[in-house]
Amino acid sequence: MQFNVFTLIAFILYFAIMLSIGIFSYKRSKNMSDYFLGGRKLGSWSTAISAQASDMSGWLLLGLPGSILVSGLTESWIAIGLFIGTYLNWKLVATRLRKMSAAAGDSITIPEYFQNRLGSKSPVIRFVCAAIIFIFFLVYTASAFSSGAKLFEFVFGIDYTLSLTIGAIVIIAYTFLGGFLAVCWTDVIQGILMFIALIVVPIVCVCVTPDFMGVVNEAITAKELASNYLSFFAGKDGGIAWTTIISGLAWGLGYFGMPHILVRFMAIKSADLIKKSRLIACIWVFVTLGAAVFIGIAGYGYLNAPGNEELLAQFNAIGDAERIFMFMSSTLLPAVLAGIILCAILAAIMSTADSQLLVTASAVTADVFMLIKKDASDKVQMWISRGTVIVVAIIAYFLALDPNSSVMGLVSYAWAGLGAAFGPAILLSLFWKKMNITGAVAGIITGGASVIIWEQFFNGTGIYSLLPAFVLALIAVVAGSLISGKTPEGVDELFEKAKTSKVLEEQA
Repeated sequence: MQFNVFTLIAFILYFAIMLSIGIFSYKRSKNMSDYFLGGRKLGSWSTAISAQASDMSGWLLLGLPGSILVSGLTESWIAIGLFIGTYLNWKLVATRLRKMSAAAGDSITIPEYFQNRLGSKSPVIRFVCAAIIFIFFLVYTASAFSSGAKLFEFVFGIDYTLSLTIGAIVIIAYTFLGGFLAVCWTDVIQGILMFIALIVVPIVCVCVTPDFMGVVNEAITAKELASNYLSFFAGKDGGIAWTTIISGLAWGLGYFGMPHILVRFMAIKSADLIKKSRLIACIWVFVTLGAAVFIGIAGYGYLNAPGNEELLAQFNAIGDAERIFMFMSSTLLPAVLAGIILCAILAAIMSTADSQLLVTASAVTADVFMLIKKDASDKVQMWISRGTVIVVAIIAYFLALDPNSSVMGLVSYAWAGLGAAFGPAILLSLFWKKMNITGAVAGIITGGASVIIWEQFFNGTGIYSLLPAFVLALIAVVAGSLISGKTPEGVDELFEKAKTSKVLEEQA
């Protein structure tokens, strides 16, 4: 893409708005609850949009369309799995977690929630959780930084490392300053921008390509892919792609264990607002995932349309299918509009990276530092948290230095690790009274370790590591809880209190 001053202006304005929100939120974050949960004051819209924007990172506009472009509609099972997972997470987890976390000592982090909910005085669960969060969020944040670097490199033609540095500095700045409020309000703006961009680009693509589906079919037929490319079920060999379908659906399991999404449920002003938030979130996810899938197909048709041979050659020269959304935006749209639309990629990147940095900072501060120095003031805790944001970002920065890293690959690894480690423990903590601290620790360690082992030794099976790791973690939680015996005194009462609350009775 050739450098354009209008695109530069759009990016500068976008950065200015994000940093302004960070500065504004800095003045309102006066204690730990404000910095990590916004004082539990989020409304329906801010909870829904920020939760889903923080979920859908740069992979939504880079990794997913790129996978569809290369492999066809069988890759859309990831999107289907994520939509199902989104709905179930809001339906099964959101209300219960909001009430249970408040009842369990007004917990402000997932590790603290586990310790309070399970009635344990031992800090082991918090150390284990903090370690899992630190390890896998480093990879997740690195994927966001890599996405940002690819964006700046494409748009402005500047060196990958310099691009990586610019994006990291901006993300660090407003997360450092404003904490949870800054993250949530920037996520709302970013979520709306992502929504608009994902709708505009494919519509324009179809409008400028006469007989669009005819062109797609003709291009596919020419490459002898007609029977497979537009099939949801057929693999490249023509048979049913069972492993692709099962693995794609398994992505939905990850939602139950994503700390940066779960804390949104904990931060909403009232559990009564969750039903409305669920509707907003599901509509947003359905539209954006569907549009991202269509972008992959639309890109294929557009690049292979008669008269676009030069464009196809230009895109092939890039050598990275994950840049199809960038390429289409810059080619199809006027410079000013292209700049705004390309900011949506930056929005997707930043909305996830900031949440990951904040959750990691909260785990280090509340679940490690505060157990060592219990008398630290809120001011000291907040500065430790801000320091952690910088340290984690720097490590993630170095992990993302490889310009050939796959955004989809990094996200896949981190998503599996967090989902398998925390998902089973979260679900059982909300629905099974007899779960205890031994079972939770066993499940969390088993889930995280299983992903690492599977990715290392069994990746060639084609089965996404999240699925076997989730099942093993679930078994470990149940077995550990049953073998170790009774739950501590007071835990049963806490569980029943949250379970029978008025809000839960009124849940749709």
